[in-house]
Amino acid sequence: MVKLRCALVTGGSRGIGRIVCEKLAVELGYHVLINYKSNDQAALESLANVTSLGGTGEVIKFDVGNHQDVHQALSTWSAKNSAAIMEVIVNNAGVARDGLFMWMSEEDWSVVLQTSLQGFYNVTNFFIQKLLRNRYGRVINIVSVSGMKGTAGQVNYSAAKAGVVGATKALAQEVAKRNVTVNAVAPGFVRTDMIKGMEESDLLKLIPANRFGEAEEVADLVCFLASKKSGYITGEVININGGIYS
Repeated sequence: MVKLRCALVTGGSRGIGRIVCEKLAVELGYHVLINYKSNDQAALESLANVTSLGGTGEVIKFDVGNHQDVHQALSTWSAKNSAAIMEVIVNNAGVARDGLFMWMSEEDWSVVLQTSLQGFYNVTNFFIQKLLRNRYGRVINIVSVSGMKGTAGQVNYSAAKAGVVGATKALAQEVAKRNVTVNAVAPGFVRTDMIKGMEESDLLKLIPANRFGEAEEVADLVCFLASKKSGYITGEVININGGIYS
């Protein structure tokens, strides 16, 4: 029986996640599971991009922050795909609810941590024993410059991403002997929907490279960390931010 090598990208319907899906499928030959929460059209557009480039994939709908939702969706998929081997997990899904901490609602605090930090647990924990049994795996967590240095107006987002940074370093130590690596990628200002509406001229003054990053540049780094070339890199957080924090 031919085993189907798979990669799962959470939040794969747009932005960085969409480009990561394309590169994992085309450059590394993975069958890509494109996770999304609600936007069916955007997810199908991501899948269409993958197939138009010669790759294969499928969409899978669940809320990463909801443990029951994740477990049900992934259990159903696993039961239907007994020949599949999950090798790469990219925890990319995230949400921002910015505002000063003194006025931050409990909901805005919780939903951000639930998506990034609980989402990391829900998805990675489902697959981690399978990766260890297969003695191969790549877990790549998309964090942020905010999780590295903290950003005013983003106490919730900074806390969530910093939590994933700590989890990355700890889990890497637990699983390294089984040839499973765990790394994080920390983008700065990348040209996606996340920075739409921000004042570009003010932001550029903060960036030594004097430009925003592109989703393709982040995806290239993720693709390298997902490849066999990166086997001796684990527990690392790699900043990709034009020098804003180094």
